[in-house]
Amino acid sequence: QVQLVESGGGLVQAGGSLRLSCAASGIIFSINAMGWYRQAPGKQRELVATIISDGSTNYADSVKGRFTISRDNAKNTVYLQMNSLKPEDTAVYRCNAHLGRKDATGLQWNDYWGQGTQVTVSS
Repeated sequence: QVQLVESGGGLVQAGGSLRLSCAASGIIFSINAMGWYRQAPGKQRELVATIISDGSTNYADSVKGRFTISRDNAKNTVYLQMNSLKPEDTAVYRCNAHLGRKDATGLQWNDYWGQGTQVTVSS
């Protein structure tokens, strides 16, 4: 089975920084895209940032210039460096990986999700 395990969430004051990590484990053939999503209470889940295997990145407008996504392909790990945090960044952050696994029928590509980590920014 594949597992995505996140770490690095917590409580921080506005203007502070946090770094989230998400490591994928299991029998994995290849990982295409990895990304971070967040969901605040009473709101829909939204994309924060994604990074694909060639290093190309995509960010939500609300985090551009403040957050940086990166990945270590050798470790199947994605990071989210969050600077200049604002109270509106408060949410549960979940990582996602679009990855391929081989089974009896061949190579299968699916999305996998972490359990989520709470980020709380106080004003």
